[in-house]
Amino acid sequence: MGMPTDQELKEALAEAGRMREQGEDPHHVAKALLNLNYRVKSLEKVLEAAELFYRSGQSVTEHQRLRKAIADAHAAIERSGAIEPGCFGLE
Repeated sequence: MGMPTDQELKEALAEAGRMREQGEDPHHVAKALLNLNYRVKSLEKVLEAAELFYRSGQSVTEHQRLRKAIADAHAAIERSGAIEPGCFGLE
């Protein structure tokens, strides 16, 4: 299975939003897509921060950015109702 193009993902998210707004999501596929997209965006920021941290020689500033990205990802995932607070064990 390949990744959707940016345009395909944009269309799928728009359709998922429409389905949720109109109550046309009997199998919760639209809800799952929207939720996972929200969580992936947060985790992509963690990946970017981690890569920058390691490329920068593990500087204090980049370490702080990485910690913030991780905290933001935790918050986003908790807001989505996916985990209990403190389940990752990263801190």
